[in-house]
Amino acid sequence: MFQEEIAAMKRRVAEMESEAAKLKEMQQSLDAEAEGLQENKEDIDARSVFVGNVDYGASPEEIQSHFQTCGSINRVTILLDKFSGQPKGYAYVEFSEPSLVANALVLNESVFRGRNLKVTPKRTNLPGMTRGRGRGAFRGGRGRGRGTYRGGGFRGRGRGYAPY
Repeated sequence: MFQEEIAAMKRRVAEMESEAAKLKEMQQSLDAEAEGLQENKEDIDARSVFVGNVDYGASPEEIQSHFQTCGSINRVTILLDKFSGQPKGYAYVEFSEPSLVANALVLNESVFRGRNLKVTPKRTNLPGMTRGRGRGAFRGGRGRGRGTYRGGGFRGRGRGYAPY
Protein backbone atom coordinates (compact mmCIF):
# COMPACT_ATOMS: atom_id res chain seq x y z
CA MET A 1 0.00 0.00 0.00
CA PHE A 2 2.85 2.37 0.83
CA GLN A 3 4.44 1.56 -2.56
CA GLU A 4 1.17 2.47 -4.35
CA GLU A 5 1.03 5.89 -2.66
CA ILE A 6 4.64 6.59 -3.65
CA ALA A 7 3.90 5.54 -7.25
CA ALA A 8 0.77 7.77 -7.31
CA MET A 9 2.79 10.72 -5.97
CA LYS A 10 5.49 10.16 -8.60
CA ARG A 11 2.80 10.16 -11.32
CA ARG A 12 1.38 13.43 -9.97
CA VAL A 13 4.85 15.00 -9.85
CA ALA A 14 5.48 13.91 -13.45
CA GLU A 15 2.11 15.39 -14.53
CA MET A 16 2.90 18.66 -12.74
CA GLU A 17 6.33 18.85 -14.39
CA SER A 18 4.82 18.29 -17.84
CA GLU A 19 2.21 21.00 -17.14
CA ALA A 20 4.97 23.34 -16.00
CA ALA A 21 6.87 22.68 -19.24
CA LYS A 22 3.71 23.40 -21.28
CA LEU A 23 3.12 26.62 -19.34
CA LYS A 24 6.71 27.70 -19.90
CA GLU A 25 6.33 27.12 -23.67
CA MET A 26 3.08 29.07 -23.71
CA GLN A 27 4.69 31.95 -21.78
CA GLN A 28 7.62 32.06 -24.21
CA SER A 29 5.27 32.18 -27.21
CA LEU A 30 3.22 34.95 -25.56
CA ASP A 31 6.38 36.94 -24.80
CA ALA A 32 7.51 36.63 -28.42
CA GLU A 33 4.06 37.72 -29.61
CA ALA A 34 4.02 40.70 -27.24
CA GLU A 35 7.44 41.78 -28.48
CA GLY A 36 6.13 41.69 -32.05
CA LEU A 37 3.12 43.78 -31.04
CA GLN A 38 5.38 46.34 -29.33
CA GLU A 39 7.43 46.68 -32.51
CA ASN A 40 4.21 47.01 -34.51
CA LYS A 41 2.95 49.75 -32.15
CA GLU A 42 6.20 51.67 -32.52
CA ASP A 43 5.89 51.35 -36.30
CA ILE A 44 2.35 52.75 -36.20
CA ASP A 45 3.46 55.60 -33.92
CA ALA A 46 6.29 56.44 -36.33
CA ARG A 47 3.81 57.09 -39.13
CA SER A 48 1.20 58.95 -37.04
CA VAL A 49 0.68 62.55 -35.98
CA PHE A 50 -1.05 64.11 -33.00
CA VAL A 51 -3.56 66.82 -33.90
CA GLY A 52 -4.51 69.17 -31.07
CA ASN A 53 -7.11 71.94 -30.77
CA VAL A 54 -9.60 70.02 -32.94
CA ASP A 55 -13.13 71.41 -33.01
CA TYR A 56 -15.44 69.28 -30.85
CA GLY A 57 -17.96 68.90 -33.69
CA ALA A 58 -15.41 67.66 -36.23
CA SER A 59 -15.88 64.24 -37.78
CA PRO A 60 -13.09 61.84 -38.78
CA GLU A 61 -14.05 62.33 -42.45
CA GLU A 62 -13.52 66.10 -42.17
CA ILE A 63 -10.10 65.64 -40.54
CA GLN A 64 -9.19 63.10 -43.21
CA SER A 65 -10.14 65.52 -45.98
CA HIS A 66 -8.04 68.26 -44.27
CA PHE A 67 -4.95 65.99 -44.21
CA GLN A 68 -5.61 64.35 -47.61
CA THR A 69 -3.02 66.58 -49.31
CA CYS A 70 -0.26 64.98 -47.20
CA GLY A 71 -0.74 61.48 -48.61
CA SER A 72 -2.76 58.31 -48.09
CA ILE A 73 -4.31 57.96 -44.63
CA ASN A 74 -4.93 54.63 -42.92
CA ARG A 75 -6.96 55.84 -39.96
CA VAL A 76 -8.22 58.92 -38.13
CA THR A 77 -8.93 58.54 -34.41
CA ILE A 78 -10.77 61.19 -32.42
CA LEU A 79 -10.45 60.53 -28.71
CA LEU A 80 -13.60 60.69 -26.58
CA ASP A 81 -14.10 61.21 -22.87
CA LYS A 82 -14.89 57.76 -21.45
CA PHE A 83 -17.59 59.05 -19.09
CA SER A 84 -19.48 61.62 -21.14
CA GLY A 85 -18.67 60.34 -24.65
CA GLN A 86 -17.82 63.88 -25.77
CA PRO A 87 -14.73 64.54 -27.93
CA LYS A 88 -11.62 65.61 -26.02
CA GLY A 89 -10.46 68.06 -28.68
CA TYR A 90 -7.60 66.12 -30.19
CA ALA A 91 -7.08 63.35 -32.71
CA TYR A 92 -4.48 61.03 -34.21
CA VAL A 93 -3.95 60.62 -37.93
CA GLU A 94 -2.14 57.47 -39.10
CA PHE A 95 -0.54 57.56 -42.53
CA SER A 96 0.47 54.63 -44.72
CA GLU A 97 4.15 55.68 -44.81
CA PRO A 98 6.39 57.26 -42.14
CA SER A 99 7.70 59.78 -44.70
CA LEU A 100 4.22 61.36 -44.93
CA VAL A 101 4.47 62.59 -41.32
CA ALA A 102 6.80 65.39 -42.47
CA ASN A 103 4.14 66.52 -44.96
CA ALA A 104 1.54 66.62 -42.19
CA LEU A 105 3.77 68.73 -39.92
CA VAL A 106 3.50 71.49 -42.53
CA LEU A 107 -0.17 71.80 -41.53
CA ASN A 108 0.78 72.92 -38.00
CA GLU A 109 -1.08 76.17 -37.19
CA SER A 110 -3.39 75.63 -40.19
CA VAL A 111 -7.00 76.73 -39.69
CA PHE A 112 -9.62 73.98 -39.43
CA ARG A 113 -13.20 74.93 -38.58
CA GLY A 114 -12.03 78.30 -37.23
CA ARG A 115 -9.29 76.85 -34.98
CA ASN A 116 -5.51 76.68 -35.37
CA LEU A 117 -4.50 73.02 -35.32
CA LYS A 118 -1.44 71.86 -33.39
CA VAL A 119 0.22 69.08 -35.41
CA THR A 120 3.15 67.18 -33.88
CA PRO A 121 4.61 63.71 -34.45
CA LYS A 122 2.97 61.09 -32.25
CA ARG A 123 5.24 60.03 -29.42
CA THR A 124 5.55 56.43 -28.27
CA ASN A 125 4.68 55.78 -24.65
CA LEU A 126 7.46 53.85 -22.99
CA PRO A 127 6.34 51.26 -20.44
CA GLY A 128 7.49 52.05 -16.93
CA MET A 129 7.89 55.77 -17.63
CA THR A 130 4.69 56.88 -15.94
CA ARG A 131 4.38 60.00 -13.84
CA GLY A 132 2.89 58.14 -10.95
CA ARG A 133 0.26 59.35 -8.56
CA GLY A 134 2.08 58.85 -5.28
CA ARG A 135 2.68 61.41 -2.61
CA GLY A 136 5.22 63.68 -4.20
CA ALA A 137 7.08 66.59 -2.70
CA PHE A 138 4.32 69.12 -3.25
CA ARG A 139 1.29 66.83 -3.53
CA GLY A 140 -1.39 68.07 -1.16
CA GLY A 141 0.55 71.09 0.01
CA ARG A 142 2.50 71.50 3.23
CA GLY A 143 1.46 69.74 6.40
CA ARG A 144 -1.26 67.59 4.91
CA GLY A 145 0.16 64.11 5.48
CA ARG A 146 -0.15 61.82 8.47
CA GLY A 147 1.52 62.84 11.69
CA THR A 148 1.35 66.55 10.99
CA TYR A 149 -1.99 67.27 12.67
CA ARG A 150 -1.66 70.03 15.25
CA GLY A 151 -5.20 70.18 16.59
CA GLY A 152 -8.06 72.52 15.94
CA GLY A 153 -9.74 70.82 12.96
CA PHE A 154 -12.03 67.85 13.59
CA ARG A 155 -15.23 69.42 14.91
CA GLY A 156 -16.87 67.84 17.90
CA ARG A 157 -13.92 65.75 18.98
CA GLY A 158 -12.03 68.19 21.13
CA ARG A 159 -8.71 69.84 20.66
CA GLY A 160 -5.66 67.65 20.13
CA TYR A 161 -7.40 64.60 18.68
CA ALA A 162 -5.11 62.91 16.12
CA PRO A 163 -6.99 60.20 14.21
CA TYR A 164 -3.86 58.46 12.96
